[in-house]
Formats: sequence, structure tokens, C-alpha cells
Amino acid sequence: MKKIPNRTCIGCNSKKPKKELIRIVKNAQGEIKLDKTGKLPGRGAYICDNLECLENAIRSKRLEKSFEMKIENEVYEQLRNTIGK
Repeated sequence: MKKIPNRTCIGCNSKKPKKELIRIVKNAQGEIKLDKTGKLPGRGAYICDNLECLENAIRSKRLEKSFEMKIENEVYEQLRNTIGK
């Protein structure tokens, strides 16, 4: 039987199968993007597909801690527009 990889949501801190979460990736150029395929190269963080988890992650600055950089408001707006839809 194949093992299903689990990841932790940075918004609600719950462990879920990797396929149920959305990956946010920071590439080598420092750009932050949503990775629906889960295959883009770079540092990744996982989040549930709902706005509540995204708002928790923004409020607690977990994305900034994961990627070790300041994240601009435009990036958060792009994530708000695509997560939960």
C-alpha cells in the first residue's frame, strides 16, 4: 500500500493529505506564486483552500516566516483572489 504524504496547513495548523492542500511557492528569484500542480521548484508552504486559513496565515505572518522575507500586499491580494474559489 502506497503511503499518502501529509502536510500541515500554515493557516489552521491541521495535517491533511498533500492533495487536499494548495502549495504556495517562493522561487529562486523571490517571486511568490500559487502552485496548483505541486511541482514548481522552490520553497513551498501549504494552505487549505479557504480564505479563513489564508487570513490566519496573514495575521500571524506565517507566510513571511516560512519564506523568510517580507511579503507585499499585492501578493496577498492575488492569493485572496484565487484561494477559496
